[in-house]
Amino acid sequence: MNEPIYINRQTKLNDVLQNKGLDGILITNLTNIKYICGFTGSAASCLVTPRGQYFITDGRYIEQSKAQVKGFEIFIDMSSHFTQIKKNSLITSGLRLAFEGDHMSYAQYENMKKMFPETNWENMSMILEDLASVKDDHELDCFRTAVEVTDKVYEEILPMLRPGFSEKDVANAMVSKYREYAEGEAYSPIVATGPNGALPHAIPTDREFQNGDFVVIDAAAKYGGYHADMTRTPVVGSSTSKHEEIYSIVKEAQKRGCDIAKAGVPCKEVDAATRDYITEMGYGEYYTHGTGHGLGLEIHTSPRFSPQSEQILEKNNVMTIEPGIYLAGWGGVRIEDDVIIGNEGCEILNKTTKDLVIVN
Repeated sequence: MNEPIYINRQTKLNDVLQNKGLDGILITNLTNIKYICGFTGSAASCLVTPRGQYFITDGRYIEQSKAQVKGFEIFIDMSSHFTQIKKNSLITSGLRLAFEGDHMSYAQYENMKKMFPETNWENMSMILEDLASVKDDHELDCFRTAVEVTDKVYEEILPMLRPGFSEKDVANAMVSKYREYAEGEAYSPIVATGPNGALPHAIPTDREFQNGDFVVIDAAAKYGGYHADMTRTPVVGSSTSKHEEIYSIVKEAQKRGCDIAKAGVPCKEVDAATRDYITEMGYGEYYTHGTGHGLGLEIHTSPRFSPQSEQILEKNNVMTIEPGIYLAGWGGVRIEDDVIIGNEGCEILNKTTKDLVIVN
């Protein structure tokens, strides 16, 4: 990405810090570091203060940081990040600085307080996550591409859903295709046939597809660092009235979630739109997870659709909507789309059909 995108993000971060009465922030979560300055390595910290913005890493990343880091002065040596900050006097006494308590161990916290005793440290979780939850045009373009690849790969693997192929065969084929068409898989694919589909996050096994199996396929591509996330549940060979009943309930619940999702709507109301319908149809106890989550540089980000959520949807949140029913010993059904939240509704990115597909 070009530098103005990062400068704009940094300006928004400084506005948030000012509104909270903070002098700056120490960023230690690598995903948040990637978001705010572009660095993709495995060891770094970012420090924002009234005097400047500083990026701290070690000698493994000299050239990488020069190429990637935008808007931050770079400090590199072999000492710890706190030591580099202290010996270069990057923090002056009396500052009120935020830190990411959700991403710091207690030992790191104690060391930070010991090395900078005159700094007023404030545990401020979710500052970067909330900022990153509202996507810019570049990010939305990345999502569109990731979803296009996801749809394409799903269609290409459907002929493998027959006896003679296993869950692992399909999962491995999808990973190979994601790496060919995009940056790779957004996460380890879930391919769960028959009774394995009752496990919402099943790990693919050697079980072969059998006639009458529902197959929960939860798999997606990553592009530009941004993660798609799609689930469809076709049936192998032929369906029964039970297949059709369960599938139609989940499909209608998912539609109700999509219909209500727009800027200004509480996340718990989107969850309720799906959950209340499944409960009304007699399967509420078999819907055992939240309705969806934000997408971004990680697969699960803010905000989240759940009964406990106090978050409100904003324009250009990118969310999943993914209700499901899971019956132990029989199987499961989940239908999931990626959506962009707008002022008047949501844009469903996935083009793959949500009708019940029977693979012969």
